[in-house]
Amino acid sequence: MLLGKRKLKLETERLSLRPPVHSDFRDWTALRRTSKDFLTPWEPSWASDHLSRKAFTNRVYWAQRSVANGTAIPLFLFRREDDVLVGAITLDNIRRGPAQAGTLGYWTGQAHARQGYMREAIGALVHYAFARLDLSRIEAACLPENAASRGLLESSGFKYEGVAQSYLQINGRWRTHVLYASLRSDRRGRTDVG
Repeated sequence: MLLGKRKLKLETERLSLRPPVHSDFRDWTALRRTSKDFLTPWEPSWASDHLSRKAFTNRVYWAQRSVANGTAIPLFLFRREDDVLVGAITLDNIRRGPAQAGTLGYWTGQAHARQGYMREAIGALVHYAFARLDLSRIEAACLPENAASRGLLESSGFKYEGVAQSYLQINGRWRTHVLYASLRSDRRGRTDVG
């Protein structure tokens, strides 16, 4: 893991993770466009300008401000062997003070799903959050029927904590989510998932 002056970059065995930059627009747009049907059931509805250059430019500026202010760590995942964009992961809603916590969100392009890339990315970002940001708790949520995401979180060391009714609007509807968390010093042992 590398952290230079305002240059955030995490490395895993197969991935380089870094905040988005303006030159990522075409790759991001292509991956999101070709993965739309794959992602739509699990994500908030896309704005009409979701894939526009202006919306992407706003995303890049938001990422820069968030990293500089310490409120979020938005990272794109690039396969190291060929520098192909495979997805994104964000540690958002970073809370300081008594909480020392953040919320994890992620997506993978359809062509790159189920290849272990996101497990690598989660491991790197959670380690960074605990070791470098001194967070104590990383939270994540997903739809109960999203077996792939639940399995990913569980295999990444997250523990099931419960259910949140009408937690997020997904694909235009308020949806209940299952809640998971990873703790820096986790002594809870295994939890049974309902």
